[in-house]
Amino acid sequence: MGEFGLRATLPACPDDRTGRRIPRLALVATAVLTVPAFLVGPSAASPGGTTPAATTATSSIGTASTGAGSPAASSAVAPAPTASSPAAAPTPTPAPAVEPTAEPTRTRTAKVSQRPWNSRAATCGGELAFGEVETCPSIVDQQEHRWRVTTTADQDVLLTQLGRSTAGPDHVNARVTDAAGRDVCRFGIDAGSCQLGAAGTYTIALTLSYPTGRGDYTIAVESTRTPSTCERLPAELFHFGSPGVTRTLPAGAAAQCHEFDQPLNALVRMAVPGGPTDIRGRILDGQHQPICEFPYGGGDCRLGRPGPYRLLTWETYGTESTYPIRMRRLSDPAGCTALPLAPFGDPGAAVGSGSMQPDDITCHTLTTGTPRPVLVRAASLDGTFGWTMLDNTGQEICSTSDERYCTLPAAGAYTLVVGNPLGGELNYEVAVTPLDRLDGCAPASDNLAWDQPVQQVRQTSPVQTNCQPFQGRAGDRILASVAGTYWLVDQSGARTCTSSSNEVGCVVPADGTYRVLSHRSVWNSGNAGETYPMTLRRISDPVGCPTVRPGAYNAPPSGAPSTIPCRILDIPSTGEYRVKALHGENLRSYARVLDTAGRTLCAEIRCQLPTGRYTLLATDALVAVDVEIEVSLLPLRPAGCTPIGDTGWRDAPHRGRIQTSGQVNCLQLPTPAGAHLGLLLPVDATWPATPDIRVVDANGEPECDFSPLNRYNCELTGPAPYSVLLTGRDWVTSLDYVLGFTRTDGPACPVLPTDATGSVVATGPDRFAVCYSIPADQHAAREALTWARTSGSGRARLTVFNSAGWWECGADAAAQGSVTCDLPAGPLTVLLETDARDAAYQVGRRDAAAGG
Repeated sequence: MGEFGLRATLPACPDDRTGRRIPRLALVATAVLTVPAFLVGPSAASPGGTTPAATTATSSIGTASTGAGSPAASSAVAPAPTASSPAAAPTPTPAPAVEPTAEPTRTRTAKVSQRPWNSRAATCGGELAFGEVETCPSIVDQQEHRWRVTTTADQDVLLTQLGRSTAGPDHVNARVTDAAGRDVCRFGIDAGSCQLGAAGTYTIALTLSYPTGRGDYTIAVESTRTPSTCERLPAELFHFGSPGVTRTLPAGAAAQCHEFDQPLNALVRMAVPGGPTDIRGRILDGQHQPICEFPYGGGDCRLGRPGPYRLLTWETYGTESTYPIRMRRLSDPAGCTALPLAPFGDPGAAVGSGSMQPDDITCHTLTTGTPRPVLVRAASLDGTFGWTMLDNTGQEICSTSDERYCTLPAAGAYTLVVGNPLGGELNYEVAVTPLDRLDGCAPASDNLAWDQPVQQVRQTSPVQTNCQPFQGRAGDRILASVAGTYWLVDQSGARTCTSSSNEVGCVVPADGTYRVLSHRSVWNSGNAGETYPMTLRRISDPVGCPTVRPGAYNAPPSGAPSTIPCRILDIPSTGEYRVKALHGENLRSYARVLDTAGRTLCAEIRCQLPTGRYTLLATDALVAVDVEIEVSLLPLRPAGCTPIGDTGWRDAPHRGRIQTSGQVNCLQLPTPAGAHLGLLLPVDATWPATPDIRVVDANGEPECDFSPLNRYNCELTGPAPYSVLLTGRDWVTSLDYVLGFTRTDGPACPVLPTDATGSVVATGPDRFAVCYSIPADQHAAREALTWARTSGSGRARLTVFNSAGWWECGADAAAQGSVTCDLPAGPLTVLLETDARDAAYQVGRRDAAAGG
């Protein structure tokens, strides 16, 4: 009995010459024995004990399959079933008689020698040399093709390539046995591997996955210990700037071997080959043990064990592949250009530049005499690319993800590696600037007042970093504003205020000299020599901000407009205030209100402020030039509002004017709580020329906003009295307006009759709205309402409301029109709004079911 408790002896293949059928029991046993993919069989352990583990350069791939007696055998598992390697064969049926066939032709893609015809069965097989590719055009049913491979090295690992069938869907599987017939390993189609035991001859038995079927295949193996050939890679290949070498893997080949020497513990990077094929790789040490795997064809590898080293490459699917080998030594690199440390401001000649092809890397070396922080700038008009700073051993110090800020931990040489991830050529520039020096900085400033002009900073190079020193006192909250990218650093170059915060500005921890480092965020070829704006201000106990006191409704803001983006709010009494900053053409500015220490108390528009002085900061105008800021500061509860009625259909309309940006006009309504309110406007009024309209309750809380889509349906739920606040819209600093209001929940309007004449009403500039009521017992369930202009000019629109004041139906503006409505029970209100031109309209209604 074997290791699985079962031993069966079956013919290697059907007897093609006699045409005899195979017994069903034998077919079932064959199906069972051809499916398992376990790694079994004895294999001698390596002399050194445990085999060293390989490092995966990018992500791990399968390592060599091992025999049961090898160190790795105890952890070997069967591969998961795939489409080409099913988990279980279907129940077989007796195979039909097979007619004798001619001997299939077997070819090699490399050296080919004619073999005698196998008289037992029409099968392929025989000696399989390392590095050769054998082609078999046919394997059918239960045939078993046997190939013999001989290795002269103990513990050899074979790299295998078993080609997929091109004649049908049936692929072959391989089982490897030693001279005693014991299973050593199994492998399937495409690239694989097999751990052998003692030196000697091994048999590779190939069968189809199912007991019936037909296919073809190619097979090739290569030794990792005694490869058929192993070319030596030149030392110059590992230099930056080397074009590398190009090699071709023949179709069906198992692998190619490349030998090289490098210093122990060197870090090398293998470039991803690219192209349409799937090239993989593995590096072995001097004892033929894996150090690194390259599952995607490239990656970094630390040569942590002695050489000489071998690079094995293969194509996963056996496709013929022409591919480049480009390897760079990242530790103690050769071929890098020297990069001087750059000053602040114009870097001059201290700029590294170069041109790279896709997927390539290049390098620049720099030296520092002391540990220090540096700023790495990298730019290209071709696109975004990455960089990595390495020490002389290849250890990463920082990279693009570190926001360009980098600390060099010791004196010595460093390497800046630049990579091209783009699909085309990359032309780039880089510069490295020490942050603990002041070379090239602008003169120091101790004037952080807000009334200073905006500073213009000139930039001549895409990798330039500008520096502005200033004197700070412990506890000062400093706000740097730059139309670009900036950092705040102390005297040593260490960054300050690196943690995220909802507060504005940065509190400096001690007295001393600090610096703002800045550069343009975006660079193009036309930016050279241009400037960008920057301001440096103190927001704790600020100096130079104009003072604003609470103003009044229906009047322009109390303070004069100013280009200074801050204000001191002088609050005479504790309360809630309406605070709003505007700039340009009545555009809202995003503002914060700060205490004297510069901490945020509230964002506009609503702020609870005790008696005292506060700072308003228009945060979106900090580096604006010649942009005037208006600040509106009013009590939240409206006061001094102009009275207006809620019977605008009967009263003359209200006419008003907004004179300037920031002005808030206020109207007071007599409407009780719970009522429904509607806005009356001329039909031809345009919304850009109409103010923003908001209704607030007695506490200043919003009730509703009127808009082009909501002229009605305003239900008053808060405490009375109610006020209407009117402000200019965006881009409108001043405007005249005319409007009125009406209740829609049953106002005392004249009844709209149902006779043939209906109602005739005159309209004009002082009466552009007409109201009718329809008693509950005087309307049908469905009625048609009509209007027609009988004289004058203009248009009108008609709207119907239910007894609660909600909109029921309506029609768009026209000189005449009709709308048919399903009417609810109860009294109704009808509004006719015109465009405030002199005209007469006839308004009528009828039962829609009566026709006519």
